[in-house]
Amino acid sequence: MDMTVELFNSIINSAQDCVFWKDKDRRFVGVNQAFLDFYGFESDDILIGKNDEDMGWHSDPEPFKQDELAVLAGKSTYKVHGKCFIKGEERDIVASKRPLYKNGEIVGLVGSFTDITDVLRRGNALEQNQTIYTIDKLRKYSFFDKLMDEVSLNEILDPLTGVISRAYSVRFVRSLIAEQRPFTFAMIDLDNFKFINDSLGHTAGDMVLSTVSKRLAEFLDGFGIVGRFGGDELLLIDLKHINTDDKISFFERLYVNSLALRFTMDFGNGGSFITATAGAASFPEDANNYADLFTLIDKMLYYGKNKGRNCFTVYQEKKHKDLEVTKIAHRGLYTYFHQLRTSLEEADSFENKLKAAIPVLSEILKVKDLFYVRNDGRLKAVMNPQYEGDASDIAELMVEDLFSENTLDKVKNNSPKFYKTLIDKGFETALIVRIRKGSEVYGYLVCAVKRSLRIWQENECAVLYYVAGLLMENQQRIE
Repeated sequence: MDMTVELFNSIINSAQDCVFWKDKDRRFVGVNQAFLDFYGFESDDILIGKNDEDMGWHSDPEPFKQDELAVLAGKSTYKVHGKCFIKGEERDIVASKRPLYKNGEIVGLVGSFTDITDVLRRGNALEQNQTIYTIDKLRKYSFFDKLMDEVSLNEILDPLTGVISRAYSVRFVRSLIAEQRPFTFAMIDLDNFKFINDSLGHTAGDMVLSTVSKRLAEFLDGFGIVGRFGGDELLLIDLKHINTDDKISFFERLYVNSLALRFTMDFGNGGSFITATAGAASFPEDANNYADLFTLIDKMLYYGKNKGRNCFTVYQEKKHKDLEVTKIAHRGLYTYFHQLRTSLEEADSFENKLKAAIPVLSEILKVKDLFYVRNDGRLKAVMNPQYEGDASDIAELMVEDLFSENTLDKVKNNSPKFYKTLIDKGFETALIVRIRKGSEVYGYLVCAVKRSLRIWQENECAVLYYVAGLLMENQQRIE
């Protein structure tokens, strides 16, 4: 059989290793599908013509550069250990590279690499060994039943968490689509996982991943499979809950009753409240092919993160069909700050300044209205002049400029009148900023939402704090 271009592409794109080829200036010319999947790219357009330094993949790019320069000088390398960043996490890889020749002259290089992070961690005697999926459990699904006759269980499972590896999770999903079997597909992303790794160590991060994976698998036992997509992202494949109402009910139970996505974990050297964000869609109701289905769950996950994390979003065509990721993508704080300053400078009074800030605050905080407390202790709404409530004891709560807890427990204990006002209006979480100039307090800004356990992000806190500061620039006492 002759080696045609079509045959070559088929071989390269079916390989599990990440394959790439570059020109003599170390710029990417092409990559295979495994490479795109590893970095989460839809196409190679984002990297063609760029080198590793342009992409910012390495904390120390110099060893990689010198390695490739040696290859371009005629040397081949084999399984060289290195590190690269993938979705904010530094991963261990082994890479092999060879020079590319044309008419006896080196014109570039070809290489491949494999992620060995989890293998190394398991090899370092992490006490995370857990058996989640046995051969008998997996044989209940026709795809895995056939697979067990060809490969070992260890090859199918992710070595750190014990759930299905990324490659076989995706193959399982594709098999269900080929069989035309309805299912719900979801991606789950652990909230603030990088903070756990950075503050408590990778061992703590591994414990979280293993615990969440195990509890998710137990919750889906009998009707679904859990896989690891990579880093802190997990996949959920549910063969039971397909229609919208069933999906919403399932995720509500998962978030409230399972202790898989909302729980406190102690690591000895500290603890953390563990939460996650999920995006879900179904085949064939929402999409009839893998690419479109994955795009939907990725969009729903991003949408949930943008709403404040610690929540789930189930795709519904009427609500989400025209939703564009570019419209919900996080913009730089400078852009928000510039818009806010310009808008507030053009307004003449305290209330009008707040009204001018609402468009930007609505976009970043995902709320329709904002509240404030004046010196008289009354809680007022910016956009609804009829709204009013008692917040006369809010000062007892605000011992610092910022309150960003994801529950109202501290509000209840310190400011019962303010707490009653929030609860009576159906609010379950609040972000509060003190408005002050020097040591004198002029009031408070309150962002209250009707969703429990919302995790307030740093950019959200920063924007509300910035508005409080703008209100005090050349501003007299609030009356």
